[in-house]
Formats: sequence, structure tokens, C-alpha cells
Amino acid sequence: MENATVAWQMAFYSLPFRKDDRILTAEAEYAANYVAFLQVAKRTGAVIDVVPSDASGELDIEALERMIDARVKLIAITWVPTNGGLVNPAAAIGRIARAHGIPYLLDACQAVGQMAVDVEAIGCDMLSATGRKFLRGPRGTGFLYVRRNMLQQLEPPMIDHFAAPWVSRDSYQLRDDARRFETWENNYAARLGLGAAIDYALEIGIAPIEQRCRMLAGRLRDGLAALPGITICDLGRAPGAIVSFTMKGHEADAIVASAAAAGITIGASDPSSTRIDAERRALPHVVRASPHYYNTEAEIDRLIVHLEGLPSR
Repeated sequence: MENATVAWQMAFYSLPFRKDDRILTAEAEYAANYVAFLQVAKRTGAVIDVVPSDASGELDIEALERMIDARVKLIAITWVPTNGGLVNPAAAIGRIARAHGIPYLLDACQAVGQMAVDVEAIGCDMLSATGRKFLRGPRGTGFLYVRRNMLQQLEPPMIDHFAAPWVSRDSYQLRDDARRFETWENNYAARLGLGAAIDYALEIGIAPIEQRCRMLAGRLRDGLAALPGITICDLGRAPGAIVSFTMKGHEADAIVASAAAAGITIGASDPSSTRIDAERRALPHVVRASPHYYNTEAEIDRLIVHLEGLPSR
């Protein structure tokens, strides 16, 4: 796919929804996914129900179990939200989805390339991801996984004669494989780049990548916790390698700009990207740093020293 959003949409919009069907999602669901829920709810009368978080900030597994009934037609969550270190319990959710025979769509955009992704262990039926984030592939790339027994149940919302050959004047036939979600024309150069990025990550090894990413993120959190005026905004029992924080007296965009001037690349996350979580926690724009395995401890420390040197206000 050309990006993770298109991959996710091809799966989501392939599912049939009717009035009063329920979609279960998480408080930290990504904006692009949630507006699609809203559109389908508007079109069909389906209902969006948000599963509450537990004390750690992760999706509450017990609450999810209690919310299951015959009207639930989809469980769709973001595994690693865009606005912090939270890692939702994807495999525990998968066990519930499988036990009840409910389709499970997992947004793994921020997980692929950062941590091990095993669709059998997770139990998801569909998984979407991008090439451009922790996988370090080119922009304009992404991919969709669909479990084989789910594949035959899904007709893509848009097709061409590659996805569904025109077999007679009045009929077409969907491909039997996953390429029913693809189209004839695509960016082969970008796909080659995605393949190279995957090969590169696998050569290094996902386990050592994950270990180093978590170590560097932990080092950054420890350093930030020692600075006055810094509030770390991450959630979860075992946070991943997205570190989010605010600094008293400084807007997030201003911190990002000052860091860029010092040769340090970080970013910011808008509350509207995860509106339910942001409103629940009254989050402003937050600064977001995403250390990867190629970063050094010295680079982490340089960011901490830079923040320490910003004038207090």
C-alpha cells in the first residue's frame, strides 16, 4: 500500500456494518481511524464504543470482556499510539476477539520496526503498518496483513482489473490472494525501498532493536524526570520508544524549533491526533522524542542538556 492509512482503510471499509452494530476501540485511538468510524456510523447507524483504560493507561482487558455482546462486529485498536510511550495489550485483546469470533483490526503503525510483531501470537485478523516510521523505509509505503480465512470474507471497497479481473462482460472475479487489495499501478521504486528497509531490520534483528530502543527511551525518561518543569506524559506498564513530555513555560513547537537549531530532531503531537485520550488527560501539544537503535547515549544526553539550558519561565 502507499501508506498505513490506506492499508487500514482497505481492511476497515471492506467490513459490512449495519444499524446498531458496535465497533469497540480504545481511548488512545488515532484520529485517521476514528474519523473513519464516525463516517461509517453516520452512513450505517453503527455505534462506536470506547473501551476505558485501566490504571496504567492501557486498554482495560476486563472492561473489554464485559462489553462484548452479539452486536460487536469489530474490535479495532492502535497498538502503539502516536502521542506517547503506551503499548496496548494487543495479544490479550486478540485472545478475547478469537474467543468470541469477532474480527480484530490492529493498527501497528508505530510498532513495526520497533518491536516484534507476530500476527499468530497477537491473534489479529488484519494489521496495517507504514514503512516510514520505525521500519525506516521510504515515505509513501505501507502494508496490510489479512488472515487467510478472513481474506475470503472481504471485498475491497475499491477495485480495478488487477484486484478483480474482468472475466466476462457482466462479471468480475476477485483475486484469491491478498493482492485483491492492490491496484494495477503502484510505486515500484518505493516498494523496493520498503523491502530493503525490512531486510535491513531483519539482518540486525528485531529483538536487539527493541531492547536498544527501550533502553534509550528509558534513559531519556530518567533524564527528563530529573529536570524541573518537565512532565512526562507516557502511559503503560512497559512504555515503548516514543517519549512524550511538556515543559512549563515553553510551547511544544518552540521546544522542537530550539532543538532543531541545535541539530536535534524531535517532534510534537497535536491533541487532535488522539482526541479522546488528550481530552481525558487534558493534554496540550506534547513534545515527542522517538529514539531508535542507531541513536547513541550521548545523543540522548545532549537532548537532556539542551532542555536543561532552556530559560525558565
